[in-house]
Amino acid sequence: MATTPATNRIAERKLRDRQARRAQIISAARRIAELEGWPNVTVRRLSDEISYSQPVLYAHFGSREGILTAVAIEGFQELGLTLEKARKRVKHGNAVESVAATYLEFAASSPALYEVMFSLSLGVPFDDAPTPPEMGFAFSQFQELFQGQSSKSEVISELFWASLHGIAELTRTKRFPRSAFSSFPERGEMSLHKRASRQ
Repeated sequence: MATTPATNRIAERKLRDRQARRAQIISAARRIAELEGWPNVTVRRLSDEISYSQPVLYAHFGSREGILTAVAIEGFQELGLTLEKARKRVKHGNAVESVAATYLEFAASSPALYEVMFSLSLGVPFDDAPTPPEMGFAFSQFQELFQGQSSKSEVISELFWASLHGIAELTRTKRFPRSAFSSFPERGEMSLHKRASRQ
């Protein structure tokens, strides 16, 4: 049976409604986590928060882990876009410095989001065929910085990311004062770049 314009409109509206519900659930999960931590982000709590039944949440995500995974993937998309903007806005300065400072600011300004992206045990693969494209997009921003500068640009990119993540985590757990990286782009980051380039 051929579809009619009315049938198409109904299908499009249902899709929009589903996408809106999904976005609302993710937004509520992020809001609760930022205020109270991830242990308080449960299906029951989300159901109460946004007035959807628990079966509706399960229909969208399958499980609590599915919700957290969706939040993490959204976070990687935001991180990638933020780093891309930082990398491209540099005309005459150093893009590596700009990306480093932007990454650390992202981690510091959204601690719960950063935690679900990197610290919670979620079944999200990286550097594998099932890797979500949002994660690959975020990592590609580091690769763009070192592309063509060395035969080991991917290794340098991974080293750079690992160093930034280490600083972000040490700062989050208060083992590294945030003031210590206020001059990071001028000192630590550049020395890291020079060391890695020699490899």
